[in-house]
Amino acid sequence: MKTRDRILQTSLQLFNEQGERNVTTNHIAAELGISPGNLYYHFRNKTDIIYSLFIQYRALVDRYLRVPRDRTLTIEDQMFYLESVFDGLWYYRFFHRDLEYLLTTDERLRMDYREFTFQCLTEVRAVLQGLEDAGILHPHSDQEQEAMALNVWLVVTNWMAFLKTARADGGNDATSQQELKQGIYQVLTLQLPYLTDSYYDQMAAIRERYRPQLSRVQPEAEGS
Repeated sequence: MKTRDRILQTSLQLFNEQGERNVTTNHIAAELGISPGNLYYHFRNKTDIIYSLFIQYRALVDRYLRVPRDRTLTIEDQMFYLESVFDGLWYYRFFHRDLEYLLTTDERLRMDYREFTFQCLTEVRAVLQGLEDAGILHPHSDQEQEAMALNVWLVVTNWMAFLKTARADGGNDATSQQELKQGIYQVLTLQLPYLTDSYYDQMAAIRERYRPQLSRVQPEAEGS
């Protein structure tokens, strides 16, 4: 593996485990067993590393959300999209833990993330349209479809923040990949009113696999 790729891989691991703000370029170099100068040969600073990791993440999401052109969508396709997107969130979880801070400290990242957001909204709308064309969802108006796509995006990108702030112990690193994927339950709940009769029971059963264990984050009742 090339040194540049090793730097990105190790940085991602350290950012995920310790939080981006707690990791310096010296920490990354020490973990790799290379000199800081060698690291700076490939990246000018930590901001450049974070931006390069965002480019990786963006390419991953773009690959996941491609809608096939030669066939209609299936429920299995939708579940692949959801599982894959939440997997991406987990693999790059440091980014969404402190997104607002990262965007305010790098104008280039802020502008590109804005473009990425609107690109994802377009792709989510294409998925919704594909589900309509397949007879899985009832037809939406353009306005409803736009609102649905935005709601899906908000749930996906903010579920980690909800888990972080709602946990009774204030835990951050305790969030697991399984807990994160419980956000799929919320996305499917948004779609339930729009499902056609032929697919309602099947999708409702799939949704139950992801039901969040809210007892882990809700405070105990007084006197319990």
